[in-house]
Amino acid sequence: MIRISFRQSMLAGFLLIALLLSWAAVRSWLVLEQFVEQSRRGSEQALQLTASIQELAERTVDLERSTRQFMVLSDPALLERFDANVGHSLEAIQRLEAIPGESLGTLPGDWRQAIEQLSHGLHRSAPRADLLPFLSRLTEVNSELGNSGQRWVDEQHATMMTELEQGRLRLTRLVAAAVGGAFLVALAMSWWLSRPIESIERSIEHLGESRFDAPVMVRGPADLRRVGRRLDWLRRRLGELEADRERTLRHVSHELKTPLTALREGIALLQEGVVGSLEGSQQEVVDILQHNVMTLQGHIESLLRLNATSLDARQLSYRPLLLKKLLADVVHGRELQIQARRLTVQRDAPAITRLLDGEKLQVALDNLLSNAIDFSPEGGLIRLEATVTNDTLCIACIDQGPGIANEDARRIFEPFVQGSRPAPTPRQGSGVGLSIVRELTAAMGGRVLLVPSSEKAPGANFRIEVPCER
Repeated sequence: MIRISFRQSMLAGFLLIALLLSWAAVRSWLVLEQFVEQSRRGSEQALQLTASIQELAERTVDLERSTRQFMVLSDPALLERFDANVGHSLEAIQRLEAIPGESLGTLPGDWRQAIEQLSHGLHRSAPRADLLPFLSRLTEVNSELGNSGQRWVDEQHATMMTELEQGRLRLTRLVAAAVGGAFLVALAMSWWLSRPIESIERSIEHLGESRFDAPVMVRGPADLRRVGRRLDWLRRRLGELEADRERTLRHVSHELKTPLTALREGIALLQEGVVGSLEGSQQEVVDILQHNVMTLQGHIESLLRLNATSLDARQLSYRPLLLKKLLADVVHGRELQIQARRLTVQRDAPAITRLLDGEKLQVALDNLLSNAIDFSPEGGLIRLEATVTNDTLCIACIDQGPGIANEDARRIFEPFVQGSRPAPTPRQGSGVGLSIVRELTAAMGGRVLLVPSSEKAPGANFRIEVPCER
């Protein structure tokens, strides 16, 4: 089966549209040329008719003058002039008879018959009473020729206007058909080409969401089908890499947890004195081992949690979310810690609803609030401020703690990095909370940043910015 490419499809569509429009333009030009030619012929015929009737009227006056003079003087020269005028008049009659149509009827023949009878009478020297009716007949025929000629011109003009209107309607239908055909061709090409592009977009979204189970099927032009096959290869490859990563992470965590469990049990036996009582220095070493083992286990669990967060961040679920309720839910989840530290959490958010991934946004804010609670002095104030500007949601979490040192500011969002400034109370943290916040905000198309502190506001000021829709 022959399959055309995307470029060939576009070229074929453009050529088909160009052919339709060119056909309409050529047909319009032919109709216009036909009308111009008819108008030119009609004008020439009208001019010939008018000029012939005018000449015939003038010749008739000369003939009548020559006839009356000859009837009085009987001069042969007058008869010769009469015959010459008759010859010129018959030429005008021939031109009138050559005009197509029957608008003049039998008038040219009547004029020819009347002049022949008058000429025959003059050459026979007929009495005046016999010639005058022929002169009167010539005058009547001239008058009727003038009226008939005017009617013929009017009829030609009306016919031309009718044909012009019909031509205009034909051209209108022609242009409408050509434009409509071009529009239909454009729609068909758009549909034909947009289907594979939409399929490619959906496939890329699935890959970005780590949905490697659905095969990539792209139909349409040959080159886009090739892109689809390459995307399907990429899907399989990413699926293999993801499976390898998860398998490696499971194996590593299992291999680390197994000896850690044994170490914890051994340390517990030592602390309980099962193998004998411990001296002071021995007990100190065991306590150090216990602390480090618990720290290492916390790091492993944090690593697993960070990996799970990275996977979940790719699955976005947007729903209408009331900003005031979002802040209230985050604070409610940490209410016991807030009361234990006698802290005050001030919430400020507009009473509006936006399309957001509330679950991920709540997790990110919960991590920021947890850090603010840990580093705030007892009885301090924490502010959560939400604003919406140009379809961007900004949420700031500001505390009154020691803040972030300048040397830690650039690395504070990296995994397992903790600030050098201590918290007011002992805390068990692995340094992945802010990394989780960064992962979640990036998945939502936003960012998290640290606002530099000042002497008036030395505490930490973290701000989340994510796009939102009405």
